[in-house]
Amino acid sequence: MKKKNRYHMQTKHLIAVMTILCIGLIALSLSSRFSFAPVRSALGYVIVPFQNGINVVGDWLTEQKNGFQSMKELAQENEDLKAQVDELEAKNSTLVQDQEEVDRLRTLYNLDQDYSEYDKVAAQVIGKDAGNWYNTFIINRGSEDGIAVDMNVIAGAGLAGIVTEVGPHWATVRSIIDDTSNVSATVTSISQNCIVTGDLEMMDEGKIRFIQLTDREDQVQEGDKVVTSSVSSKFLRGILIGYISDVETDSNNLTKQGTIIPAVDFDNIQEVLVITQLKQQTDEEGTS
Repeated sequence: MKKKNRYHMQTKHLIAVMTILCIGLIALSLSSRFSFAPVRSALGYVIVPFQNGINVVGDWLTEQKNGFQSMKELAQENEDLKAQVDELEAKNSTLVQDQEEVDRLRTLYNLDQDYSEYDKVAAQVIGKDAGNWYNTFIINRGSEDGIAVDMNVIAGAGLAGIVTEVGPHWATVRSIIDDTSNVSATVTSISQNCIVTGDLEMMDEGKIRFIQLTDREDQVQEGDKVVTSSVSSKFLRGILIGYISDVETDSNNLTKQGTIIPAVDFDNIQEVLVITQLKQQTDEEGTS
């Protein structure tokens, strides 16, 4: 079979054709009779849509670029805001702690003023027994600071406990809520004595117990103040213990018992005042 002949334009022929075409266009452009309007119109159908497409793509790319930059800026702003929030939270936490410390120290100062007749040493609680309540705890003052066994310890608004053991720079305090604690007390509204006994189980209700109160005329009421009595062998007279919460008559119909809301928050004791005068010393001074 014979192969079909294919015409191939040589490069020099192509150049010649293009040259003639260009010369012709130049000549036409110089001729005032020739109008380019049809050419422009034809080119407009091709070039204008293409140009519009390019513009649309360019606008889209610009929007994407701006959006990407905005996202980067927003991400950076978000990180900056997070850092500011963390810093403000840290400052707020510090301020809260500082305010709590100021409140505690103000309470301690007011307590010092309430019992200004006694000499006192301030101390911090540095340890406690296991459990929710500060029934026994350790303070950072000891014999080198003038602390001795049986000295009364106050906190909050009243009596916290009594010193039971002393080292050179530490002391152990048994609080009045401990199961082994017994405090001779007086209900001030009727000037009658009772015994305040520790009861850790009752502290879950925020209360301690009193027993052996004589109140034949049923005068004791909720809210009556209970303080340490003058007949106590170890506790100084007149230190606030708490307020009557409820009262009931014993089976013998002669005495009453009930509960007291203590003046001290035994769930959180951080600072205390130790009264450096012993009950025996004050009794001797009173009789001398």
